[in-house]
Amino acid sequence: MTKETVVNDHDQTENHLITERREKLAKIREERSVAFPNHFRKDTHAKALHKEMEGLDRDALKQKGKIVKMAGRIVAKRLFGKGGFISLRDQTGDIQVFVNTGLIGAEAFADFTTWDVGDIIGVEGEVSRSDKGELTVRANQLILLTKSLRPLPDKFHGLTDVEARYRQRYLDLITNMESRETFRKRNLIVRTIRSFMDARGFEEVETPMMHSIPGGANAKPFITHHNALDMEFYLRIAPELYLKRLIVGGMERVYEINRNFRNEGVSTRHNPEFTMMEWYWAFADYQDMMDMTDAMMKEIALRVNEGSTKVQYQDYEIDFAIPAARMTVQESILKYCDVAKDYDLNTREGVAALADHLHIKYDKENDCWGKILMEIFDDQVEEQLLQPTFITGYPLAVSPLARQNDENPLITDRFEYFIGGREVGNGYSELNDAEDQHQRFMTQVEDKDAGDDEAMHYDKDFVTALEFGMPPTAGEGIGIDRLVMIFTNAPSIRDVLLFPHMRVRNS
Repeated sequence: MTKETVVNDHDQTENHLITERREKLAKIREERSVAFPNHFRKDTHAKALHKEMEGLDRDALKQKGKIVKMAGRIVAKRLFGKGGFISLRDQTGDIQVFVNTGLIGAEAFADFTTWDVGDIIGVEGEVSRSDKGELTVRANQLILLTKSLRPLPDKFHGLTDVEARYRQRYLDLITNMESRETFRKRNLIVRTIRSFMDARGFEEVETPMMHSIPGGANAKPFITHHNALDMEFYLRIAPELYLKRLIVGGMERVYEINRNFRNEGVSTRHNPEFTMMEWYWAFADYQDMMDMTDAMMKEIALRVNEGSTKVQYQDYEIDFAIPAARMTVQESILKYCDVAKDYDLNTREGVAALADHLHIKYDKENDCWGKILMEIFDDQVEEQLLQPTFITGYPLAVSPLARQNDENPLITDRFEYFIGGREVGNGYSELNDAEDQHQRFMTQVEDKDAGDDEAMHYDKDFVTALEFGMPPTAGEGIGIDRLVMIFTNAPSIRDVLLFPHMRVRNS
């Protein structure tokens, strides 16, 4: 039997089941004035009920006599004679429901036998235990709330096709409790970040998502057109320059959990739109931000893991109770690239020779020391930074918004935060010298004119704001999606986005 034959047989079976369910719905419409009732109110969730009744046997539950109202989707159904069991799933988990004619009557039971896996129902009954000891609600009232017209995939063994899980997230959430747990943890991580920042006196703010000038990062933007103003806008690639304007205005501690958009590649680590948390702290430097990041990660781990700082990611363990390692870009290359010790990493000639030896491509005519150094770092080091690590000493050439180091003018007071072989955060002591910022913008403009479509535009108003004076400030951005990947052991960014972007299918 060919694959095409199997697919066609599956489609025919599914179409037959859909027809049957539509016929059932038609009969419901004929017999009832309201086919999709909305008067049932639940008072209990499955997870809470399991926790409340933990350790109580059948006799203890009978003595307790607890009556509950629950609602959810039928995910399994087993009939025998004048009785049967169903598994009911709500947003927290599953609960077993026992149904028989003695509890709900012969007419209601006959109606119940026509219901399908996937239907959404309400149930009221007493909490008990089955002969096998499973917590069970003995239904004395059942109501069909929503008739499901399509069968759930794979007889409810789970939606296993990865692409289908991303394209039809609703089915993934119905059939895979692990996916529900991932997004529960995502919400918990964001709430923890908010409480962490609020407790330290930071104010949450909102800044524009449509910019007349894209800025705050080296990235290619999406472009849109505003009809009434008859002008182009860029979807935000980062909120940085607006948040710094607030620092100029006297708001000394600000943060924003924001959606950003970058018109770049799609991969297991990149999505065209993504969530970041950026914050700025006046009268602080990049060292303070690294300390704060360590504290934040520890608190997130404690909340997500219910008291433990240890997280399992892929095949290794991360303990966020241990402060992240700190090393410079050059130190990391020397550590993770064996041959680097034979080259002078402080000169363009030295890093160019090393890049040539490693067959790393770079622009031999135009790339400066800093850009070549970072090409080597990206190729040789980044994926090896599995444990939390702060990489510092970033070259000035790739850090147009960071403060120049007082001792070495070729580098900046900047760090990137790595976990699991990927960048999770980026922070630095901010550049608050308006004249220096003007000159760096001009360099970016030259790069853009030379063909670099990720180089920054010149933002005149931001330079004007700096001319009014911005206090010494530190800032950082953390990628929420990548952070959630670590805390949920997800190999792809698509696993932690409810609706990741996918190429449109032809059929």
